[in-house]
Formats: sequence, C-alpha cells, structure tokens
Amino acid sequence: MKLNLLAFAIPLFIGLIYIEYIVIKRKKLGYSNLHNSIANISVGIAERLCDVLVTGLFFTIYDTLQKNYGIIHIRPSVFLWILLLIATDFIWYWYHRLAHEINVLWALHVVHHQSEDFNYTVSARITVMQAFVRTGFWCVLPIIGFPASMITSILLVHGLYPFFIHTRVIGKLGVLEYLLVTPSHHRVHHASNDKYLDKNYGDVLIIWDKLFGTFQKEEEQPSYGLTKPLHTYSFLWQHFHYCIELWIAIKKKKTFKEKWQVFFGRPDTLDPTIREEAEKIFHVKQNKQAIEQPLNNYVIWQMVLLLLGLFIFILVEKYLSALVILSFTAFTILTLINCGAIMEQKKWIIKVELLRIALLALITVYNSSYQISTCIAAVSVIVLLIYYRPIQNRYLSLVYKQQ
Repeated sequence: MKLNLLAFAIPLFIGLIYIEYIVIKRKKLGYSNLHNSIANISVGIAERLCDVLVTGLFFTIYDTLQKNYGIIHIRPSVFLWILLLIATDFIWYWYHRLAHEINVLWALHVVHHQSEDFNYTVSARITVMQAFVRTGFWCVLPIIGFPASMITSILLVHGLYPFFIHTRVIGKLGVLEYLLVTPSHHRVHHASNDKYLDKNYGDVLIIWDKLFGTFQKEEEQPSYGLTKPLHTYSFLWQHFHYCIELWIAIKKKKTFKEKWQVFFGRPDTLDPTIREEAEKIFHVKQNKQAIEQPLNNYVIWQMVLLLLGLFIFILVEKYLSALVILSFTAFTILTLINCGAIMEQKKWIIKVELLRIALLALITVYNSSYQISTCIAAVSVIVLLIYYRPIQNRYLSLVYKQQ
C-alpha cells in the first residue's frame, strides 16, 4: 500500500503550533488568541485539502513545459540543486512583491495578512488560488530546463521554511540576519505600521530585499493585520472580500482604461469606503470588538475531527474514489463556514448544518437501497418542514449555551 507521507506534515505542524502556544502561555506573552488561531487554521485546512487535489496538475504543467519547451536539458547535481533553490527564491521575491503592488494579485494574497496575531498559525493562511498564480511565475523554471521532479522537490523545501519565521517568540538571530529571512524580518513584513509597509518580501533569502531596496529592520513594535482590519471570522468573507471590493471599484469606472487601472493598480489606491458598500450588499456585520468569551467547544471538536480527517484523507488519497474526494471536500468547506459563523454567533448556522446533513444523506442514498433511502429522505424532509422552528431553536440553544 503506497501512502502519501506528506500527511505527516499535519501532526508535525500542529505539534509545533502547540509548543509555541505553551511557551506563549507560560511566559504570559499574549501573542495568541484562540478565535484568531482557529480562523487561521481553517484557511490552512482548505488550502491543504485543495492543494492535494491540484498538485498532480502542477507537476504535469512543469513536466510538459520542460519536455516540449525547455531551452536546455538539466540533470541533477549538487550545484544545480543549489542554483534551483536560489532561482526559486528569486522568483518568489518578485511574485510576492507584485502580489502586494497589484490589486488583482493582492486579492489572492490578502488572506495571508488578515490576522491581527502573529504566530505559527498565521503561516497556514494560504489559499489555493495563490498556488495557481505562483505556478504561473515558477513556469519559467521548466522552460529554462529544470525537470519537474527537481522543481516539485525544491518547492517542498522552499515551502517548509516560511512556517518557522511566523513567530514572535524568537528574537533576532545574529549573523543569520544578514543572509536569511528571519522571524524578525518577517514580523516587519506582516506589520501594518507605516514604516513597515511593503517591506521584506523574501521567503528564504533576505538578500533580494537588500538588493532591490525593500529591506527594513525591525525597530519599533509591529502592529499586525491589514491597515483596515477585517474584523470577521467568516471563512468566505476572508477569502473573497477584496475580490468583491475590486469588482465594485471596477464597475464604478466608465472607460476601459480606468477599469484596467483599477484592476492592475496598487491596493493603497483603492477607495477604502468600498469595504462598507460590499458589507452592506452581502449583509456582513463587522465585529468592532474582539469576541472575548471562551471558544465554543463545538468549534474545537469540529476542528480536531477535521484535522484528523484531513490527515487520513491525504495519507490514502491515491485510493479514494472521485465521489469520496468530492464529498469530503464539500463537507470540509461547509464545516469551515460553520465554525466561522459559530465564532461570530450567527443564527443562520442551522442552514449550514442542514446542508451538511443533506450531503451525508445523499452519500447514504447513493450507497444504499433506492426504495429504503427514498422513504427515509421523504420522512426526514416532512419532519423538518413541520418542526423546523423548534429544531432551530433547540439547536441554537445547545450551540450558544452559556460558556
């Protein structure tokens, strides 16, 4: 049985996140908020799940480009592995910089900068949409001649390093500060202080920032998050708010040139009042103050079970049918939406719960006797229609009971 050993990255990262949390708690540093951490991990779960589904596609793209359009044919050697790592990091610098300077790219990258905490959970705030864009940048590597096997291997290493620089418990690292991107450098990058904006884009090597004039040392205490905080745990809104804001801004422009300038303009030129317009259209209500009550135990257990399920899913994904993959993906996304809504004390979460139940019912119907399953489904729908209000009230009383 051939298992996907990348699944073990999940318990490894969760273990490191827990160790950091214990250090923060024992030293009473106040660097971690459980609600924010759950929101961060939720984004990471969705990314890991979707990444499993598209990784094979990326390999195929690299392989096709290298075999059909590669300028030279590169064979692995120690020197070329090092050269590939440097080239990968150089391309990352420019992707990352442009993702902060161009609206359409910022719409995909903004999710990573929304957290007002800065700890290991923030490293999980990556979207699969970013992966597609990054792949477009990295496509230059197979065209140069690097084989797909080398590229995907180096991307695993290159993607592992940034996890360790998303922390406040590690100070400056002496001589390493001159060569590598350190936690101190990356704290600057995630800060919303004016002097820290648009600085330190490097991923592994800090030399690119020093070469291209975007380096900034950590001096004053950073404040984290967006310059205009989002104030929401909504899984969907965190992912799509800037796309919606960008669309509203483009619609307001009359000429193609003006629309083009918004689409490819800088994020700091977008009218900040558009956020309120978008929130009104989609009935999004900001939490002006942080939710201070203990994290709902129902959310905690859903996240634990999701992480366990994701570990098993990645481990055996080569043996899963298309139906199982699709069903698990849909159920996971619904659960992440559910958890975000519960943290915001939304009343409509009963509808998400019913969608999850309906999904499980459809899977049961597909895998059982047609007549029996149809009868069960019909009875369930009738009961729900008759007793929807009492069921809703009972559900909300259980979920939102006094913590």
